[in-house]
Amino acid sequence: MNKPKNYVTDMDGVLIRGQTMIPGADRFIGRLQELEIPYLVLTNNPSYTQRDLAHRLENIGLNVPAKCIFTSAMATAHFLDSQRPDGTAYVIGDSGLTEAVHGVGYVITDIEPDYVVLGETKTYNYEMLTKAIRLINNGSRFVATNPDPSGPEEHGLVPACGAVAALIEKATGKAPFFVGKPNPLMMRTALNYLGAHSEETIMIGDRMDTDIVAGVESGMMTALVLSGVTKESEIENYPYRPGQVLKSIADLVI
Repeated sequence: MNKPKNYVTDMDGVLIRGQTMIPGADRFIGRLQELEIPYLVLTNNPSYTQRDLAHRLENIGLNVPAKCIFTSAMATAHFLDSQRPDGTAYVIGDSGLTEAVHGVGYVITDIEPDYVVLGETKTYNYEMLTKAIRLINNGSRFVATNPDPSGPEEHGLVPACGAVAALIEKATGKAPFFVGKPNPLMMRTALNYLGAHSEETIMIGDRMDTDIVAGVESGMMTALVLSGVTKESEIENYPYRPGQVLKSIADLVI
């Protein structure tokens, strides 16, 4: 494998686990900064802004500037802007998503919006979902930030964007367009943000079904770490393979 000039890494399962830093993650980030190697921390979580996530990482010992973080909310906003500039959207989600949508010049409204945009929030409610369903049935296009059906919390799994999107799809008969991983669109948008070429960039992740497949489909080098979701015994279940398999980010040679 050629030596990468740029690094893109997933966050949960690679750098952190819940509210704890994975051992060696601080040395990995520090080495990239010391060598002035361009990098991005990539996450499917659309709830937080770049500054929110930078603060979260700093509190557990990782010094990652906000500009080095890229979220599915940012990718979704870029997608909306590329399809229908200065449009309108009904948005279900937290500040990370609403700020990104406003940032590309969109108006957030429930009056005949061009799009219904579904993200993640801890305050999903019946009224929101009913409104989204009615707007989609009336012609609004359905876009969702990420297909993850669930996410980890301190006391166990919680429903995530993919699960709620399935409910809306069942009620409307209309499937959403998911922007986040494993859609290669998110990877290309992140690469453009970084100013990097895919063949010179490595994608580091802990999931074969999102991180690694997105890297493979985008023409990137890939490295799977076993500190998160995917177990080594599960790799053979997939028709594609990562370029490297490592116990954790601490074992990656830069």
